[in-house]
Amino acid sequence: MKKDVDKILAISKPSIGEAGLTGGWRIEKPELDKTKCIAAVKNKIVCQLCWVYCPEAAIKRGAPPEINYDYCKGCGICAEECPNKAIKMIE
Repeated sequence: MKKDVDKILAISKPSIGEAGLTGGWRIEKPELDKTKCIAAVKNKIVCQLCWVYCPEAAIKRGAPPEINYDYCKGCGICAEECPNKAIKMIE
């Protein structure tokens, strides 16, 4: 079933484009508190709202999710969408 779902999802993946590695543009970066992250605490791929809403595809699904700082532009959407406030934006 998982393979069928992967075929129909429109998932973008970070890749080096004309602008190169774009993570250096940010002023703030997201920091994940694994003690608050639902996926990390349950050790299962659950919630994943940070991954769903990241406009740059800089977050990799997982338990816990991984943030790719090479591409994260520091928009803070992941922090806003996290129901447990496990992601905090820091300078």
